Amino acid sequence: MKGAEIVVKALEKEGVDVIFGYPGGAIMPLYDALVGSNLKHILVRHEQAAALAADGYARHSGKVGVCLATSGPGATNLITGIANAFLDSVPMVAITGQVSSAFIGTDAFQEVDIFGISMPVVKHSFLVRRIEDLAGIIHEAFQIARSGRPGPVLVDLPKDIACAELDLVAFDSSEDEPAQRPEGPQVAHARELIENSTRPLVYAGGGIRIAQACHELRAFVDATGIPVVTTLQGLGSVPSTHDLNLGMLGMHGTKQANLAVQECDLLICVAARFDDRVTGKLKEFAPHAKVIHMDIDPAEVSKLRTADCSIIGDVKVALNFLHVRPSMDEWVERCMSNKAAYTFTYDVPTEHVYAPKMLHDLSVAASDDTIISCDVGQHQMWVAQHCQFSAPENHLTSGGLGTMGYGLPAAVGAQMANPTARVINVSGDGSIMMNIQELATINRYKLPVKIILFDNQALGMVRQWQELFFEERYSEVDLSDNPDFVKVAEAFGIPAIRVERPDQVEDAIKQILESDGPLLAHVLIDPRENVWPLVPPGKSNTEMMEAKAV
Repeated sequence: MKGAEIVVKALEKEGVDVIFGYPGGAIMPLYDALVGSNLKHILVRHEQAAALAADGYARHSGKVGVCLATSGPGATNLITGIANAFLDSVPMVAITGQVSSAFIGTDAFQEVDIFGISMPVVKHSFLVRRIEDLAGIIHEAFQIARSGRPGPVLVDLPKDIACAELDLVAFDSSEDEPAQRPEGPQVAHARELIENSTRPLVYAGGGIRIAQACHELRAFVDATGIPVVTTLQGLGSVPSTHDLNLGMLGMHGTKQANLAVQECDLLICVAARFDDRVTGKLKEFAPHAKVIHMDIDPAEVSKLRTADCSIIGDVKVALNFLHVRPSMDEWVERCMSNKAAYTFTYDVPTEHVYAPKMLHDLSVAASDDTIISCDVGQHQMWVAQHCQFSAPENHLTSGGLGTMGYGLPAAVGAQMANPTARVINVSGDGSIMMNIQELATINRYKLPVKIILFDNQALGMVRQWQELFFEERYSEVDLSDNPDFVKVAEAFGIPAIRVERPDQVEDAIKQILESDGPLLAHVLIDPRENVWPLVPPGKSNTEMMEAKAV
């Protein structure tokens, strides 16, 4: 077998069915080996989109996403998507072509040290030196990518090794090591803290989805009766409609969630990492609380907030041993009272389409298994605040890196992972332009992805911050010269509609939910609309800015 054939066979052995990529010189032997294989290759129109599509595929399916690119610019174009997966702990294997071994280090055509470039944003990088090691490297890459705290792994494949031949190839089929089980004394201490608390609160993060521990978390919440707040990545780990769910916390979190965090006496952090967008001013975050921190990654525990009790290991296992119901009737009543008082309302007086209401109405009308992928900006926060999620794998969003242009390729990846699902990409007029070329991918593969494009003719989140924190000195946020997005979509072979008035929203939602193929809805919104509430930078989560009365 040639080296490239070994890679294809190894990918098939790992259960890979879909890969995303873009060919070029150094990776060409691998593309030759794909012909006649069982792997379905999706040709994206930019390598960044290959990595982001693999990310979306992995988040929704729970499997390892795979992307390919050639050497030089092909490999460097993957880096943003690899970094995105690294910061959100998404399992991915990226395979890059490399110049032949004899030319490495000679500044050959399309040569870059992608091994070195990628090191800060991967769990591990491989540069294949011998064809005899190739099958084992691919297997190890998948093991590393999906074990423990998942993440991306890069395999750099020189062209001569891809073309070399090997008579006898051994493919490793050993299983991954089981996740670490939490230790008994840790669990006993946590039970004691829960039992003695009067104002406990669950703080659930994106690791719940990664650990596939939604059932266990929900059972824990139901058994203990403890209110819960979630991070952006944790949305859906407890259904949005659950009585005890206070919503998202942090910079754009709900008022009831942030107040609960600031008033609790025990914070049960489950697979979250005390991110700065969650904590606000760290020294004043949950100031009265003891902390139980549960995580698979020991490096995260006590990294930013010292834990009074640390449970290192599989949260899916640990949660089953913490079903202790404390005496907290007054606390739960206070949380529920705040939830009723501060719930979002949608009767905003405006002549424009009100994006939060449209998203809320869309979410209510859609089925629970609808997948929403977001780009980054105001619309991302509106989705988090106003859409209902019953499963975290149905909410795809770039959290740690905040990658504009994430949503469209992620939607492609999710649609390939679940071909019969309804997939909706919510984007903005800034983000959509970052990877708009992927409309061609949607058209080529006839993917029924729906796109809701909120257009405020500005980089909305940057404009909002310049308005609030830079004395309205607007700098380079004007996007009023964007193209006609309806015509752009139609040029790519995708039907499109324009929504300009509130009375058009109901019909637009119906078309989005009932049309069989792809559709772009170009939705014009008020350029002055902001995301509320907002915790200003450097402030405590109690210091929330709210919409001014008009």
